[in-house]
Amino acid sequence: MERDTPIKVYMTRKLIGVSPGDSVKQACEIMVEFDIGSLVVIEDNRVVGFFTKSDIIRRVVIPGLPNSTPVREIMSSELISVNSNTPLREVLDLMAKKGVKHMLIEDDGKIVGIFSLSDLLTASRRRLETAIAAE
Repeated sequence: MERDTPIKVYMTRKLIGVSPGDSVKQACEIMVEFDIGSLVVIEDNRVVGFFTKSDIIRRVVIPGLPNSTPVREIMSSELISVNSNTPLREVLDLMAKKGVKHMLIEDDGKIVGIFSLSDLLTASRRRLETAIAAE
């Protein structure tokens, strides 16, 4: 991996989201359907929160909240994002410092994608498969 490559090369452009009023159960069903570990929370056509598997464990399961709890009550509303031209190395450093596994990617103040460590693994796997096929 080229550590100076812009994060937009690795990010996932398809954002899947829920509304703040949707239940945790509805959000989990979407995560299972799309086999993803996070969702953006969208209100009035803008991202207002972030919802992850970790939120479910820490903020629903452990405290014993019902799965009917609205996403707005457990989502992370402190959004951490970087510009799409930020180098991969800077994004990975920021993720490590903040202790997060997902990073929102923005352009002109608008969220345009998401990056997770699994995106990096997918890119690495493709490069390896390409190298093996070229041999």
